[in-house]
This record gives sequence, C-alpha cells and structure tokens, in this order.
Amino acid sequence: MKKSLIALAVLGFAGAAMAQSSVTLYGVADAGLGKAKSAGETKVNMQSAGTMNNGTSRLGVRGVEDLGGGLKAGFNFETGLSLEDGSTAATGPGFWSRNANMWVGGNWGTFKMGRTLNPSFYGVAAWELTGTANYSVVANTYGYVGGGRNSSQFSYKTPDMGGLSAELGYIFKDDNAGAAKWDLNVVYANGPIAAGLSANKAKGQKVGYALGGKYNFGNFAVAASYSDNHKARRGFSIGGTAAFGAASVTLDLTRDTKNLAGKKYTNGLLEGKYALSKRTFMYAAYLRLDGNNNYGLGVRHNF
Repeated sequence: MKKSLIALAVLGFAGAAMAQSSVTLYGVADAGLGKAKSAGETKVNMQSAGTMNNGTSRLGVRGVEDLGGGLKAGFNFETGLSLEDGSTAATGPGFWSRNANMWVGGNWGTFKMGRTLNPSFYGVAAWELTGTANYSVVANTYGYVGGGRNSSQFSYKTPDMGGLSAELGYIFKDDNAGAAKWDLNVVYANGPIAAGLSANKAKGQKVGYALGGKYNFGNFAVAASYSDNHKARRGFSIGGTAAFGAASVTLDLTRDTKNLAGKKYTNGLLEGKYALSKRTFMYAAYLRLDGNNNYGLGVRHNF
C-alpha cells in the first residue's frame, strides 16, 4: 500500500512537471491562382509562397517551459513550404529559414537569440491593414524599411506597459558581413488605436524608418504611414478596411516622394476576404505595383 502511494505521488509529480512544458506544431496552408507580373510572371499560374498569396505556406514548431518564479524559456523553428511541389520556400540560407531562435522571458521582458522577424517588421505590423500579407502594398513598396528577418540577432523586448512596448535588436559585425546593425520598434496598441515606429541601420547605411498608425471604428478601420527605406525610397500610405459580417474589403495606397531607382509611383492594393471559419478564409487581391498589374485568388488555412 505504501509503495503504491509513493508510486502515485511520483507519477503525479512527473505529470505536474510535464504540464509546465509544451511543444506546439503549427502552420499555414495557402494556395491559389493568379499572376505576379512584378515577379516576372507573364501568364496565370498556381500561386503558393508567392507575391500574390495572402501568406507563405509554412510548418513550424514552438515550445515553452515554465522555469518557475515567473521565468520561462522557449524556442521557435519554422520553414516555408511550396504547395506546388512540396519544396521548401526559403527566405534565407537554411532549412529553418523563417525562424530558428530561442528566448528567455519574465516580468522584466524577453531576451531572444537567433534568426527571427526583426523589430522593424513588428513596428509596421502594428498598423498595416492586411496583416502583413505577401501582397501588402506597403511591404512591396517600402519593404519593412530593412527586410522582414534578421539572422544572428540578439534582441530585448520590454513587457507590455498599458499597451506600450519596445524592442531593440543588434547584430554584431562578424555576423553581418562586417556591418554591425541595430533594429528597433516602439509600439502602442490599446483599444481602437494602434501605432508603431520602426527604425534600423547597418554600418555604412542611412537610417531607415517607418511611422504609422491605425484607428478602428468597429466595422471600419483607417491607417496612414510615412516610410523612408534608407533614403533610397520614401513616401506615405493611406487606406481603410470595411468589414461586413464574414466579409471584408481593404483599399490601401502608397505614393512615393522619392525613388532613386527612377520614377515616383502611386501604388495600390484592393483586397477582398471572406471567412469560412475562424481559421480558414478565401481572398482575392489586385496589386498595382510600380506600373505592373498583379492579381491573385486563393484560400488560406491556419492550423
């Protein structure tokens, strides 16, 4: 009897310990048809992990362990996938090119190391109307003022302070082709208001930055921003989203005030979405980008 009680106690303790750790498999399946003339496509074809997809199909795993005393540790590995042929849709040199990082966090904030979405990306994501879709006119025109991901990044993010937070990332020069880089954001998201400042700079480069805000009126939202992509291209955006039950329509416009590559463009996105469930929706998008017409029709499922 005593041995049985001891065994039950040990099993109970082990179960409690296991309950403090979790590993989650997640992903996105996104495919459709369309044409991305800006990417060199001349005919309608299947779209997966392309410019005219809402998102890139992906498979990821993340885990977290409760270390006690309010301290946690975790990791995230993620790879892109093409549903056209099952190959990886790489955004970097490695298999886990979308995310490969670990972090430690607590009431004092979160410290992260590895390849990850950079602070500038999250600063733009706070106000961008499409949820940072692949066909986002803001992202395709101004590129998150420095790309969406950093490798070999050390970063610190503050805790949420009444909707206000900030994140600072740094890459040592030996990890970035001899050019040390800093990357930061300041984000405010509380109630109907969301705003974000993004900025980054590598050695030998001008500072790139974006400042934007969004206001949600319930079924309607409006957003505006100004971006300067390291003095090579800069301009502003203005747009809005209207929701009608399970459907929504977004119109977003950008206008260059400077473009070293040549002509100053007015670019635009028209997007329609219809939710089939909480995790699955259909979408149609038309993107006018630097004089090229791009369009896509697809379905996205999050799991």
